[in-house]
Amino acid sequence: MTDTPLPSTDAADALPPDEAGVDESGTLHEARLWRDDGWTARVIKNEDDEGWAVAMIKDGEVEPALVGPWTMGRNKKDPKPLDTSAFNTLVKTASEVLRRHEQQLRAQLHKEVRVATADGNGELDITLDIVPDEDEPYALLTALDTFGEQLAQVQVAPNFKLSKASAAAWVENEFRRPG
Repeated sequence: MTDTPLPSTDAADALPPDEAGVDESGTLHEARLWRDDGWTARVIKNEDDEGWAVAMIKDGEVEPALVGPWTMGRNKKDPKPLDTSAFNTLVKTASEVLRRHEQQLRAQLHKEVRVATADGNGELDITLDIVPDEDEPYALLTALDTFGEQLAQVQVAPNFKLSKASAAAWVENEFRRPG
């Protein structure tokens, strides 16, 4: 993968849809630009070397989900044209990149531990979900019983450290907001 800058516009982007070869569904299949199934693949010149790159952009997003090297054509000068198989592979790869990014973000914003109930006759799942608000970030500390029913929830600082010990202390303190 490379951090190749994307060109500001493509000639097809500057034309009205009916002149750019886009059908009513928004589908476009050109040698260096494909739009289909919620994705755009754009083959671009790699400014760092003599090669080419492809950028995969999900509809509605500004930044590409994936930028990677692209194969040269037979003349070793121009890029290989996009085709259905290549586009489908690129969509699959870019979707996986986005999925992994979402999983990583969720892992950073969601923590969970299991502790004994106050009476010691069962277990509770204690979760911490960080809400990354730009102005006032916070976290929600929640207690769930074995059936997933919420028993308690309090708002805490976004830097609250959830551990088995802090969760057990919260349960023992009858779910009062930790100090």
